[in-house]
Amino acid sequence: MPSLTPLHETYCKWDRTPPSQADVLEGLAQLVTMRFSDVVHDLIRNIQRELLISIFGISEQKSKKFHKIPYVEKIYQLTYETFFNYGNYLLAPGLRSIIEKFPRLHEKQLTPTLHFLVGALNGVLGDYLLKYHNPMALPMVVYDHYGAVQKGELTGRITLLVHGLCMSHLDWSTRKYGGIGEKLLAQRDHNTMLYLNYNTGRRISANGRSLSNTLEDLVQRNPGITSIDLIGHSMGGLVSRSALFYGKQNMYGWIHRVENLVCLGSPHHGAVLERIGFALQKHLRRIPLGKIIGHIANIRSNGILDLRYGSVRDDDWEHNDARIGLMDDNRKPAPIPSHINTYLVAGTIEFENRKNRTLQVIGDYLVSVKSALGEHPNPRYQLKVPDAHKAIFYGLNHFEIQHHPQVAEQIVHWFYPNAEDIHCTEIHEYMMDLKHFEGIALT
Repeated sequence: MPSLTPLHETYCKWDRTPPSQADVLEGLAQLVTMRFSDVVHDLIRNIQRELLISIFGISEQKSKKFHKIPYVEKIYQLTYETFFNYGNYLLAPGLRSIIEKFPRLHEKQLTPTLHFLVGALNGVLGDYLLKYHNPMALPMVVYDHYGAVQKGELTGRITLLVHGLCMSHLDWSTRKYGGIGEKLLAQRDHNTMLYLNYNTGRRISANGRSLSNTLEDLVQRNPGITSIDLIGHSMGGLVSRSALFYGKQNMYGWIHRVENLVCLGSPHHGAVLERIGFALQKHLRRIPLGKIIGHIANIRSNGILDLRYGSVRDDDWEHNDARIGLMDDNRKPAPIPSHINTYLVAGTIEFENRKNRTLQVIGDYLVSVKSALGEHPNPRYQLKVPDAHKAIFYGLNHFEIQHHPQVAEQIVHWFYPNAEDIHCTEIHEYMMDLKHFEGIALT
């Protein structure tokens, strides 16, 4: 396979099909034996060096010389080999024996629990899974409203929902709430709900390019598509913005069909927790054994790193290798095409009548209100969205805003300002909730 630059598409599967249950077992087997040569190898060496410096007071220069002593190098190599032999000779064979015993696992789709596991692993280690061609590295796949891979012909208006970090296409609804998709389908306006699933550990700009290509392919294969709405939660909003940027740059046709973009709790100007963690690693270096924590935290994926300032372009990161310490905000502007109606939603754990400046910064636990609403003191970074297209939902955290009925109703109001059946739909959903939880028979 030819070497790839950061600006090229990168896939770990030739067929780009979703992983099966057998793929997950094989992926875990590979994960416990994965060399991680550029990560774990350095991690073990760094931990040993920090122990020498912090506990025994050896200088960094002497610690480097110490590691070059032949018998120390042998001990180091033994530690390294023991770490992988445990996976090679115990865990991996056990997992692969299950696949051999139950060959039909190759045909079985992932359960919701496995989707959760694979989504979380991709969020944290997705770039490494991709680099080592691990079968758990998720390809970008479009699903229909019923959880199947989208295959049929598409016409009319389509809405694509793009999930956030460590999540999957199944996270747009709960047992209690049907979610945004159900609410939009209730409008009976020939809507088709589609759901994207993708590797959230990749660079946001890489996923943005992939999404742009995916939508162009979708429109080419389905010329009957008349309009497209994009709804992104958290990182999904940034991936959608990145797709719009590269779609316009490549002069793709799907761009002209996009009518609406909705971002729910998206860190347009970065997530506070990632910046705090990023800066904290620098200060940990001054604490005995603190560097070890920093080295372990440094394993996090590139997708997480992009959340520091909300980077959506390749040139925001491709010449910057900084992972630990402080870094300036060097993003390039990525304006949203002017013909698209953009709507921004922020959640906050504070209550409307009890203002708290600290809680405003914390926002929905992960993203501040200002970041979610695209507000920034530097005009070049501001998202020029009118106030009427912004909404703050009080008392909702980051993981509630993507399926909460109040948020869904607000989106319906934006998409269908003259809709008359919103109230009827709300009553129907309420009755369905009663039926589900209390066993009431609807007549």
